[in-house]
Amino acid sequence: MTARGFLGKVLAVVLGVGLVAGGWELFKAVVGVNDLKMPPVSEIAGTFFEPVQRGRSEILAVFLLKSAWFTLKEAAIGFVVGTVVGLGLAVAMLRSQFLDRGLGPWINISQTVPLIALAPIVVTWGRTTFLSDVQAVSLIAAYLTFFPVAVNGLAGLKSPDPEAVELMRSYAAPWGKTLLRLRLPAARPYLFPAFKLAATLSIVGAIVGEISAGVPGGLGRVILDFASRYSTGPERLYAAVLAAGLLGLFVFGLTNLAERIAMRGQPEVAQ
Repeated sequence: MTARGFLGKVLAVVLGVGLVAGGWELFKAVVGVNDLKMPPVSEIAGTFFEPVQRGRSEILAVFLLKSAWFTLKEAAIGFVVGTVVGLGLAVAMLRSQFLDRGLGPWINISQTVPLIALAPIVVTWGRTTFLSDVQAVSLIAAYLTFFPVAVNGLAGLKSPDPEAVELMRSYAAPWGKTLLRLRLPAARPYLFPAFKLAATLSIVGAIVGEISAGVPGGLGRVILDFASRYSTGPERLYAAVLAAGLLGLFVFGLTNLAERIAMRGQPEVAQ
């Protein structure tokens, strides 16, 4: 990326933030919303540099950064587990039409269950077995992650031209070699959009899981604590929610960077 292109992106981000902040203040002024419901942008920005508690030198920004790191580790485990499960399901459904017809509807139905209802069940089940609360939270993140990987992965594995598949068969290539040499490389343009979605969903799953399990140390617990003290410091809750959004943007950016490296020189596929 050239310096001019980088500067253009920075200016676009700054302009976007300015438009959101201006729209926030304009809405407050027009509708007449009080500061308790919608704190001023200046107060939300300023609270990042205030001490977390009286008598502590640690500012809120550092505290949220540590909490985001804790949540990121849980989400990363969930992302890896969900990706492995999703790809495994895609390969299994590619290999067997019976599994494709049998598992496909259930994979779609699984995403209709509200996460807020499922999370307490997973946490309770984990506490009665060998799973810790942190592992249960990672499992919740994996639940949201596997779906886009399985769906897009199956579409990508089916994407090679029939002529290319037939050529591999004419060489008497085993099914596994065809999968590794032809189908998986062809699936990359389909998988990376799924990885982007799965990465951000893993953050959502981790935060919801932390709230359900009451796991200390992550952004979910911070949001829960600040929500219980909303009347005395509403700007802190907004700051915590903003930190969660920035964490989602961070993992999206990492996945986007990985895609650029892996897809360098490859044509894009229309989704």
